[in-house]
Parts: sequence; structure tokens; C-alpha cells
Amino acid sequence: MANVMLKSKVYKGYKDEFYPPIPTKTVKFLRRCFFYQLYRFFVLNLKIMRIVIGGHS
Repeated sequence: MANVMLKSKVYKGYKDEFYPPIPTKTVKFLRRCFFYQLYRFFVLNLKIMRIVIGGHS
């Protein structure tokens, strides 16, 4: 029988760049703020309508 060396995998700790960034207090507040989300909703809809209307000219 042949002498077989078994290779074992070595697992290293994950680097910090593999973890997602932690949101700040301001980001958390804006994500939950109803009025800011309503504002962003209308801004996004206006952008979409400009594209749609521009395509129909």
C-alpha cells in the first residue's frame, strides 16, 4: 500500500473586511423615520416617472 499523507485544511479567522459595516445612529434613525421614507418614496417615483415620460416622447 502506498503511503498516503492526508492534508488537513487550516481555517483562519475571518478578516474585518468580510463583516458588514455597522450602521450609525443617524442611519438607523433615517431607516425608521416615516417622513424621511415618504420623502424618499416620492423622490424615487419622480425619477422613475421622468424616465418613463422621456421614453414616450
